[in-house]
Amino acid sequence: MSHTHRISRFALVGVLIAGLYVVLYLAFLHIGMPRGAANVLAFGLAIAAQYGGQARFTFQKDLANPAQMLRFGIMAGCGLITSALITGLVAPALALDDWFAAAAVTVILPVQNFVLMTLWVFSHPST
Repeated sequence: MSHTHRISRFALVGVLIAGLYVVLYLAFLHIGMPRGAANVLAFGLAIAAQYGGQARFTFQKDLANPAQMLRFGIMAGCGLITSALITGLVAPALALDDWFAAAAVTVILPVQNFVLMTLWVFSHPST
Protein backbone atom coordinates (compact mmCIF):
# COMPACT_ATOMS: atom_id res chain seq x y z
CA MET A 1 0.00 0.00 0.00
CA SER A 2 1.34 3.45 -0.89
CA HIS A 3 2.13 5.97 1.80
CA THR A 4 -0.52 8.34 0.40
CA HIS A 5 -3.15 5.59 0.45
CA ARG A 6 -2.28 4.75 4.07
CA ILE A 7 -2.53 8.42 5.10
CA SER A 8 -5.94 8.67 3.39
CA ARG A 9 -7.19 5.60 5.25
CA PHE A 10 -5.76 6.93 8.52
CA ALA A 11 -7.55 10.25 8.02
CA LEU A 12 -10.85 8.57 7.12
CA VAL A 13 -10.76 6.42 10.25
CA GLY A 14 -9.84 9.47 12.31
CA VAL A 15 -12.77 11.52 11.02
CA LEU A 16 -15.20 8.64 11.56
CA ILE A 17 -13.93 8.07 15.10
CA ALA A 18 -14.20 11.77 15.95
CA GLY A 19 -17.79 11.69 14.72
CA LEU A 20 -18.48 8.53 16.72
CA TYR A 21 -17.14 10.17 19.87
CA VAL A 22 -19.38 13.22 19.41
CA VAL A 23 -22.47 11.10 18.74
CA LEU A 24 -21.79 8.83 21.73
CA TYR A 25 -21.03 11.72 24.08
CA LEU A 26 -24.20 13.56 23.12
CA ALA A 27 -26.28 10.37 23.29
CA PHE A 28 -24.98 9.59 26.78
CA LEU A 29 -25.79 13.13 27.90
CA HIS A 30 -29.26 12.79 26.37
CA ILE A 31 -30.03 9.72 28.47
CA GLY A 32 -29.02 11.60 31.62
CA MET A 33 -25.45 10.47 32.16
CA PRO A 34 -23.20 13.00 33.96
CA ARG A 35 -20.72 14.83 31.71
CA GLY A 36 -17.63 13.18 33.18
CA ALA A 37 -19.02 9.68 32.83
CA ALA A 38 -20.35 10.43 29.34
CA ASN A 39 -16.94 11.66 28.26
CA VAL A 40 -15.03 8.70 29.71
CA LEU A 41 -17.41 6.13 28.22
CA ALA A 42 -17.59 7.83 24.82
CA PHE A 43 -13.80 8.27 24.75
CA GLY A 44 -13.18 4.64 25.74
CA LEU A 45 -15.54 3.29 23.11
CA ALA A 46 -14.07 5.62 20.48
CA ILE A 47 -10.51 4.51 21.33
CA ALA A 48 -11.55 0.85 21.03
CA ALA A 49 -13.15 1.55 17.65
CA GLN A 50 -10.08 3.53 16.58
CA TYR A 51 -7.85 0.57 17.41
CA GLY A 52 -10.01 -1.71 15.30
CA GLY A 53 -10.24 0.70 12.39
CA GLN A 54 -6.59 1.64 12.29
CA ALA A 55 -5.34 -1.91 12.84
CA ARG A 56 -7.53 -3.61 10.22
CA PHE A 57 -8.35 -0.90 7.68
CA THR A 58 -5.28 1.33 7.72
CA PHE A 59 -2.43 -1.00 8.67
CA GLN A 60 -3.97 -4.42 7.81
CA LYS A 61 -2.96 -6.02 11.11
CA ASP A 62 -4.64 -8.65 13.24
CA LEU A 63 -6.67 -7.25 16.10
CA ALA A 64 -5.93 -9.99 18.65
CA ASN A 65 -2.34 -9.01 19.37
CA PRO A 66 -1.84 -8.14 23.06
CA ALA A 67 1.55 -6.46 22.53
CA GLN A 68 0.09 -4.34 19.72
CA MET A 69 -2.90 -3.43 21.90
CA LEU A 70 -0.53 -2.38 24.69
CA ARG A 71 1.50 -0.22 22.30
CA PHE A 72 -1.75 1.36 21.06
CA GLY A 73 -2.82 2.07 24.65
CA ILE A 74 0.53 3.69 25.40
CA MET A 75 0.18 5.77 22.23
CA ALA A 76 -3.29 6.90 23.35
CA GLY A 77 -1.81 7.86 26.73
CA CYS A 78 0.91 9.83 24.97
CA GLY A 79 -1.83 11.65 23.09
CA LEU A 80 -3.55 12.51 26.35
CA ILE A 81 -0.27 13.85 27.76
CA THR A 82 0.39 15.89 24.62
CA SER A 83 -3.09 17.41 24.66
CA ALA A 84 -2.79 18.18 28.39
CA LEU A 85 0.58 19.87 27.86
CA ILE A 86 -0.73 21.97 24.97
CA THR A 87 -4.01 23.01 26.62
CA GLY A 88 -2.84 23.19 30.22
CA LEU A 89 0.75 24.42 30.00
CA VAL A 90 1.86 25.76 26.62
CA ALA A 91 -1.27 27.71 25.67
CA PRO A 92 -1.65 29.43 29.07
CA ALA A 93 2.08 30.22 29.21
CA LEU A 94 1.85 31.85 25.77
CA ALA A 95 -1.52 33.49 26.56
CA LEU A 96 -3.17 31.66 23.66
CA ASP A 97 -6.95 31.42 23.39
CA ASP A 98 -8.63 28.10 24.25
CA TRP A 99 -9.85 27.68 20.66
CA PHE A 100 -6.26 27.99 19.41
CA ALA A 101 -5.04 25.39 21.92
CA ALA A 102 -7.83 23.01 20.86
CA ALA A 103 -7.04 23.61 17.19
CA ALA A 104 -3.35 22.92 17.87
CA VAL A 105 -4.26 19.61 19.51
CA THR A 106 -6.39 18.62 16.50
CA VAL A 107 -3.43 19.26 14.19
CA ILE A 108 -0.60 17.86 16.33
CA LEU A 109 -2.23 14.68 17.66
CA PRO A 110 -3.04 13.09 14.30
CA VAL A 111 0.54 13.66 13.14
CA GLN A 112 1.93 12.27 16.40
CA ASN A 113 -0.40 9.28 16.24
CA PHE A 114 0.35 8.50 12.59
CA VAL A 115 4.10 8.54 13.26
CA LEU A 116 3.75 6.34 16.35
CA MET A 117 1.39 3.91 14.62
CA THR A 118 3.62 3.64 11.57
CA LEU A 119 6.97 3.35 13.33
CA TRP A 120 5.96 1.50 16.50
CA VAL A 121 2.37 0.42 17.20
CA PHE A 122 1.74 -1.48 13.96
CA SER A 123 5.30 -1.92 12.68
CA HIS A 124 5.78 -5.39 14.18
CA PRO A 125 4.62 -8.57 12.40
CA SER A 126 1.12 -9.72 13.32
CA THR A 127 0.71 -12.85 15.38
